[in-house]
Amino acid sequence: DLSLYILADVSKSCDYGVPHKGTYIKKVAAALGYIGLWSYNRVNVVAMADKVVAETGAMRGRRRVSQMIDFVTKLPAAGPSHFAEACKRFALANRQKGICVVLSDFFDKGGYENGLRYVAGGEYDLFCVQTLSPQEIEPDLQGDLKLRDMEDDDTAEVSMTQPLMKQYKANLNAYCLGLKDYVTRRGGTYVFTSTAVGFDTVVLNYLRERGLLG
Repeated sequence: DLSLYILADVSKSCDYGVPHKGTYIKKVAAALGYIGLWSYNRVNVVAMADKVVAETGAMRGRRRVSQMIDFVTKLPAAGPSHFAEACKRFALANRQKGICVVLSDFFDKGGYENGLRYVAGGEYDLFCVQTLSPQEIEPDLQGDLKLRDMEDDDTAEVSMTQPLMKQYKANLNAYCLGLKDYVTRRGGTYVFTSTAVGFDTVVLNYLRERGLLG
């Protein structure tokens, strides 16, 4: 008998990748919601972008499974990201203790620290699942490029050389390790996954191994 909060990132940055990042996050959210409802726990699926854009509210019981899945399926990946504001709104509206699973790429120009501070303050058992596409982990880019930010249309012109690609991978690795360290130092659990990994593997293996599922 517990409260399970599933925070799903539906910002525009998740509308990317093959397999698609936004679809992958929704599949993991739906699978966790299904397990929670089937176990008669209280489940609240919360969609976040620059704010809390939608949520199911507290749901309980197996009869709510189809409603929960329908809610998750219809969530579009759209709008800018403001991770701190979304987490703040969630924390203010959901004060009951429970398990909080954050599904996101954690790419936000404002950083992840302020947002996670709201959900890592001891009220929730925190699980952060960082989800990236294979194209973000191993970009196949060459030559002179004009890169555009998916969320705010900022552009940058770069010449993609081997040293620059090496630096990109080093920066990405450092960013992910920094997120992992931030989460674990506050008593939370960090999981990294590529969308190339089956979503059922993330739910049934990765998260079970880390104590989320019995």
